[in-house]
Order: sequence, then structure tokens, then C-alpha cells
Amino acid sequence: MDPLSRIEQALNAAVAQAEAPDCPPLLAAAMRASVFPRGARIRPRLCLAVAAACGEDRPGLTDAAAASIELLHCASLVHDDLPCFDDADTRRGRPTVHKAFGAPLAVLAGDALIVLAFQILAEAAGAAPARLARLVGIVGRSVGVPRGIVAGQAWESEVDVDLAEYQRQKTGALFAAATLAGAAAAGVEGENWRAVGHRLGEAYQVADDIRDATCSAAELGKPAGQDAAHGRPNAVLKLGLAGAIGWLEELADQAVEAVPACPGQSALRSHIFSETRRLLPATPALHAA
Repeated sequence: MDPLSRIEQALNAAVAQAEAPDCPPLLAAAMRASVFPRGARIRPRLCLAVAAACGEDRPGLTDAAAASIELLHCASLVHDDLPCFDDADTRRGRPTVHKAFGAPLAVLAGDALIVLAFQILAEAAGAAPARLARLVGIVGRSVGVPRGIVAGQAWESEVDVDLAEYQRQKTGALFAAATLAGAAAAGVEGENWRAVGHRLGEAYQVADDIRDATCSAAELGKPAGQDAAHGRPNAVLKLGLAGAIGWLEELADQAVEAVPACPGQSALRSHIFSETRRLLPATPALHAA
């Protein structure tokens, strides 16, 4: 089965747990709307790619790890879009969850997805129970404090913000979790995988900053210009467009070089190289800026 099919199957099975007869139907519907239709699924695809490079031997556990990270990402988007944060009307070209179901159900759907992420990890760990503790630790630290995505979001409420630290926490934390969890699901331990994820996460955030500053809402499928409107840290606002593009290219190269020695090192480096190049602006005018 190809990686995207594996990811969609795992996510569909996870969300289906909320569609049991005794679950509030609107909550179940809000959870499904939070996860589907799919986005790029960059984080779970990275998790699967790292596991494969490390000699994956428990595909069910890898699928659960990848799906748990994507569920956490989707939960963060639901909460990001709420009126108390971005107050966004659209996401992926459709009404945001709070617009479609109301703010209370959006909060609860995001909360339920966070819990569900850990449920599916526990359920899949029977195949390799000795790996569960490390996986739960990796995923848990990527979400909370002191350097998870919750902490990253909280930096937006601070007066003085270090842009690199903000990016490492808000975006890089789940990318680091994807690389670490992919290795851990395959039975490989080592903090040396963290650097790959952090570089990729920073690169993705810079690319998102560039899109937010240069693309229309129609192109993004969500409101544009949100960073400037809300006074949030943004690589384009700090470095200029050309500087942000240069920083993105440097981060992409660093991510490729950071891949540790493993059986599939060459294939993984090629995968990361092609993925990061897709983040670069395609419009010639941007390169010339």
C-alpha cells in the first residue's frame, strides 16, 4: 500500500471510533470535518519515510504513530481558527469547524482529536509494547510544554519573541516528532533524528510565512495576510521576501544533511530534497524579489 493510502486508512479508522452510536453525532461530524478532506499530510508521510529508512518491522505501529501526529496537527488547526486566535472563516477552501458547527463543538472536537491521538498509539502498541513509552513521550512533548505546539502558540501572546524559537515550537515540534516517532516505531532510538524534523519544520513555517504574505485567500484556501493582521512573527516581515526565500533554501539543505546514518539514508535524503523543493515559491517574480 502506498504511504498516502496507509495514512488515510489509519486516520479513517481512528475517526470512525467517534462515530459509534453512543457518541454525540455533531461532535463526531465535527471531528471528521477536522481531518477530512486531507491536506498534504506532510508530517505523517515524513514519519512513514523515516520508519522505512530505519528498516520498518511493525507497520501497524508506524501507521498509528503517523496518524497520531496528523490528528494532533488537525486539532491544532481547529483551535488556531477559533475566534480567540485567528477567527478564520475558511480552511482548505471550506468553512472552518467553528463556522460549520459553532465554537463549543470546535473546541471539543480539537480536544477529542488530541485524546484520540494517544488512544490509537496505545491500541497499536500490542505488536511492540516495549516501544510504547518512548512513542508516547515523543508525541506528548511535541504537543505541550516547554517546547511543543501549545508553547509555540503561546508565544503569540508574548511581547518579545525569538522568531527561530517560535518556529521551532509552533511548527518544528510536530516535524521533529514525526522523525523521532518514525525511528522509534521501527525500534531505533536516538535524538539525532530531531534535527531533521526541526529543520524541516522551520522550512515549512518559513514557506507558510511566504505564502501568507504573497498569496491570495483563493490560492491558500484560507484567509491571507493573517500574520500582519494579528502582529505575529513572520519571516517575510523580519527578513524581507528575498531573505525569507534564502533562509528557506538554507533550511532545506540543512534538513537533507542532517539525516543520520541508516539503511535507507540515500532514499530518505532524496525524499526530503524533493519535498523541500516543493516548498520553494514557483513564481519567478518571487525569486527576483
